[in-house]
Amino acid sequence: MAQNVSKQDESFREYALNAPPLRVLLSVCTPLALYQALQQIFKVLDALLAAKISADAVSAVSCLAQVTLMITAIGSGLAIGGNIKISEAYGQGDYDAVRRRVATLYTLAVAIGALVIVVLIPFAEPFLRLLNTPEDLIATGAGYFRVEILTLVVSFFNTVYIAIERSRGHAKKILVLNLVIILVKLGLSALFVFVLESGVIMIAVATLVSQSVLLVYAVFSMFRDEGAFRFSPRNISLKSDTVMPMVNLSYPVSAEKMLFAAGKVIINSMSGMYGALTVGALGVSNNIGGLTTSWHSGMLDGASALISQNRGAGKYRRTLQLFLWLMAVDVMIGVLGLVLVSAGLPWLAAVFAQSKNHYDPAFCEMIVSIHRWEMLGYITLGINSATLALLLGYGYTKLTMLLNVARVFLFRVPVLWFFQRFTEMGTEAVGITMMVSNICAGVSAIAVVIPVLTRIRKKIRQEETEACGKPLDK
Repeated sequence: MAQNVSKQDESFREYALNAPPLRVLLSVCTPLALYQALQQIFKVLDALLAAKISADAVSAVSCLAQVTLMITAIGSGLAIGGNIKISEAYGQGDYDAVRRRVATLYTLAVAIGALVIVVLIPFAEPFLRLLNTPEDLIATGAGYFRVEILTLVVSFFNTVYIAIERSRGHAKKILVLNLVIILVKLGLSALFVFVLESGVIMIAVATLVSQSVLLVYAVFSMFRDEGAFRFSPRNISLKSDTVMPMVNLSYPVSAEKMLFAAGKVIINSMSGMYGALTVGALGVSNNIGGLTTSWHSGMLDGASALISQNRGAGKYRRTLQLFLWLMAVDVMIGVLGLVLVSAGLPWLAAVFAQSKNHYDPAFCEMIVSIHRWEMLGYITLGINSATLALLLGYGYTKLTMLLNVARVFLFRVPVLWFFQRFTEMGTEAVGITMMVSNICAGVSAIAVVIPVLTRIRKKIRQEETEACGKPLDK
């Protein structure tokens, strides 16, 4: 017998479709932006704890972070594709489709996670060599990487669970869950590093345990939930009409994120030309930048779901309103981040350059020389993020793939290659490359979104003409 949607889910649907756009955007996206910011702090603290062990450890963690992002891309793409289709059905009020897609999405996440374990755990070191990871970093970080693989498999499922909760507007719940994860993670990491004086592997173990806490809660929650979002094996459907729409949206996102991370791995490998510590400095610079751009990511996550819901309900004009407000908010975040990081960069770099009782001024200078250029792209990255939210909300995942692949393989790798081949610049070349890439990302996003906006406006006029006999706006 069909389950009814819960009153809470129906109430949020009405709110998402009818409340003032800016109010909806801020109420849904702000907790998610804070969630992403806390996730970034999570990564920064990992790097800081690794720095307390040694500079080699922080370089290993920073380098392997890009490798693990390549694998995470599979689960992230699946979660985004599933979230788009679930949000679309939710906006349409088609709760039978919601039930099928929720159950099937969980099943796919479990299957992919099992495949990753079988393929990568036994072949961790050959896989890292295949990606041209420096040998000294493999020696330091191979064990860390194996534990990270287990963490990623747990995270596959958690990412899907959070994506489903996000489509329901449970932003505050996601924030609270993340706070719990961080507290568990920090407590264990502090125990391992400062009390037991363990190596870098135990930092990964702390992450695995904290993610497992969320996994236990997610499994418990999905079975006892109410209405259309409750998991039931009876609702699993592996038929093409259920699976393929999600897969068709997911694989470009997975490919995009995997290629983007692969591009970063290539950049890390190329940066090794300036020494292994430059790889670590670039990773630290990326982490510092993430303190601003993570807010963009949170806004993107919430806004893309809202846009998809409103598109499913046929409220195309409202999707444009959400997009324009999002653009304004993301630009403001970029400006604020630029101001704050400009003032605090020397201090942030010095914190990362401190390991045990030793301060490394050369490492600190490397971080500053890279990030003083990289941070100049904060504002254009906000423009890029808002554009990606609109494209994802409308299911244009191939366009998002094009933008992000171009950002790395057109505006980043060739630029650094040029600097290394035709100039005498040192570490600073890496920072200038990041700046060029991030600014060009915003410019290319504008070029892509203009015809998309024109297409949406045309659709609005057509529908209003059919409804009223004449267009309501010009």
